[in-house]
Amino acid sequence: MKLFLPQKSLEEWSMAEKADLQDGKLVVKEGGSSTHPAVPAVHFIKLVSGDDTNGLVGRVKTTEQLQALGAEHLADSVILGDTAYEVAEGYVTEVQAPAPAKADPKKKPANPEADLLAAFILDKL
Repeated sequence: MKLFLPQKSLEEWSMAEKADLQDGKLVVKEGGSSTHPAVPAVHFIKLVSGDDTNGLVGRVKTTEQLQALGAEHLADSVILGDTAYEVAEGYVTEVQAPAPAKADPKKKPANPEADLLAAFILDKL
């Protein structure tokens, strides 16, 4: 499962010695040390000016994907043609999803992707 990890969260984890970024890998120190490849990326938060003809708001793109689009990235903004976006910097990492727990037939079915993401983030905080 791919996850976007905001730079701010990674800084907080690093200060708390829970996780760190080393040589392009996310090193999670809690619960035994594990590493996951991490690629620089941005999360498109909102449109600042122009039209979102590429449908980027709410999406995550790696630095390589931004270059392929011809976009210019500087700090918390990306400019693509005449369109400007506010973005959050961070990293995309891929983690193996934990095995699903046995479902309780009395419980309402949940969104498994949201549950896995929440479990990962809560586990690492």
